[in-house]
Amino acid sequence: MNVDLVSGALGAEVINFDLNYLNNKNFEEINNLLLEHKVVFFRNQSLTLEKFIEIASMFGPVEEHAYVKGIEKYPQITRIIKAANEKNQWGEGWHSDVSYDLTPSKVIMLKSLKIPPIGGDTVFSNMELALETLDEVIKKIIQNKKAIHTSNGSKFFVENYSKMESNGKIGEQYSNEHPIIRTHPETGKKILYVNPTYTKKIVGLPDDESSDLLNYIFKHQERLDLSCRFKWTENAIAILDNRSTQHYAIADFYSGRGLGHERVMDRISIVGDKPF
Repeated sequence: MNVDLVSGALGAEVINFDLNYLNNKNFEEINNLLLEHKVVFFRNQSLTLEKFIEIASMFGPVEEHAYVKGIEKYPQITRIIKAANEKNQWGEGWHSDVSYDLTPSKVIMLKSLKIPPIGGDTVFSNMELALETLDEVIKKIIQNKKAIHTSNGSKFFVENYSKMESNGKIGEQYSNEHPIIRTHPETGKKILYVNPTYTKKIVGLPDDESSDLLNYIFKHQERLDLSCRFKWTENAIAILDNRSTQHYAIADFYSGRGLGHERVMDRISIVGDKPF
């Protein structure tokens, strides 16, 4: 097994390893790579849906998406489809998946099924490094504070995507408070845990102060030196630590410029724990 770093901030691509042969003996090595590099990538992976779920289950119990109907017979797998005539893409905008849950997902696995000839990369960012590089005055202000994360409702996940189907939870919203600085339950490291997609307000601050402070933090989190960018190929896998990262699916599909292409991914997530 060889490992190539993707950037100086985070990300590692594992070379010449077939995930079909992941077992209890070598799982620890992969999990250690994930904890160190925050997101690990594998190319040329031919996995059945059953195997995909089996591999994901090694990280913990798998879960169904809060709003989106999964694949028939495999409800834990969400098939993310951007139709060729659509500009919007599921996952565009910086976010940590389902941070609005009481127990946000621990790990996310993504598998590429159909990739456009150009465009559709995903960017990942290291939120441990984001906290380390945050202004010390801001760190003191947010120490021991919490923020409200809200799901934006079911339409957010299906309205702009003709091939994404609701699971029936129409209009229902989830909202929870989490520490702005959370602790990684496996490494003990501190993480800057807010994101512009789901984080709405800092508890205990007036609305204008909360908005100004969050906008400052969001701008900091967008720094390119905190990130890595992955160019998908078909049958590639990304395993990301959803606790210590954010990601952004780039929607650079412009049908008027001849870039209208379908993009299809399978997604599966692992039950997390309550941030502390």
